Amino acid sequence: MLKTLDPVLSAELLYVLMLMGHGDDLVVCDVNHPAVTIAKHTTYGKLIDMPGCDIPRALKAILSLMPLDTFVPEPVMRMRVVGDPDAEVPIFAKVRATLAAGEGRDVAMGAYDRFDFYAAARKSFAIVRTSDPGPYGCFILRKGVITL
Repeated sequence: MLKTLDPVLSAELLYVLMLMGHGDDLVVCDVNHPAVTIAKHTTYGKLIDMPGCDIPRALKAILSLMPLDTFVPEPVMRMRVVGDPDAEVPIFAKVRATLAAGEGRDVAMGAYDRFDFYAAARKSFAIVRTSDPGPYGCFILRKGVITL
């Protein structure tokens, strides 16, 4: 245990967050996402699990260390609801609130259709799977820089 670090952040996740550079993408997903399959294609190459965490809890911990990109209009992307692309499921509002709290500002979130999300996830740096039951708990966070 280390002081001031959120205890849900594993050594492996801390390592990955340190390896990532500005503009790298991190996927945070629910248990329904084909995370193991897609993680094999990422830069890191394997899945990182956050057992016992739902998505808002995982994001709170990650955002305590990782800034979001301020140089792109939508530093967070989500998956659209299949068959109803304008639908809002409860996790979307929870994530918006968590992002705003973590960044101290409203954060724009874009959306991909399901298979476009999977393609973008394959190009990400790493995949973090939570224990969140979903559905549609699939988010891509673009890492920013720390400005002093």
